[in-house]
Amino acid sequence: MQNFFDFSVASLDGRANLLEGLRGKAVLAVNVASECGYTPQYEGLQALHQELRDQSFSVVGFPCNQFGAQEPGSAAQIIDFCSRIYGVSFPLAAKLDVRGAQQHPLYAWLTSPENGFPGDIEWNFEKFLIRPDGRIAARYPSGTEARDTGLLQDLADLI
Repeated sequence: MQNFFDFSVASLDGRANLLEGLRGKAVLAVNVASECGYTPQYEGLQALHQELRDQSFSVVGFPCNQFGAQEPGSAAQIIDFCSRIYGVSFPLAAKLDVRGAQQHPLYAWLTSPENGFPGDIEWNFEKFLIRPDGRIAARYPSGTEARDTGLLQDLADLI
């Protein structure tokens, strides 16, 4: 059975395998977009990443342009926006599809019934909490903020 870290995902800055360097950490995987009503969540995600990065934790963003074309920019534009506006230092993947005919295999795995958190991604900023062993611990809807009590409790159980 595969786990989160077994998938090959290119990074937004061109590195070949973003996830390999995160193996053994708890990860909050988030499909992100720069022009969404939820985009201000970048601020809380960055703060959480900054606060817990020394405790074997990382946020990882997966830019996606499937919902209202809210991530139309190039890799360079996304990197500039995220760093300039929100100070994002957590890893960002190359743009990918999180549902549909071109769904990335990672997102097919994340949303598979066999992993306990089935169903299509409905909108930007859905979140998956990944255990250090690569299994899924929890899934959260788009409106869940980084400081949500349930998310923080789930995370505290992992690190």
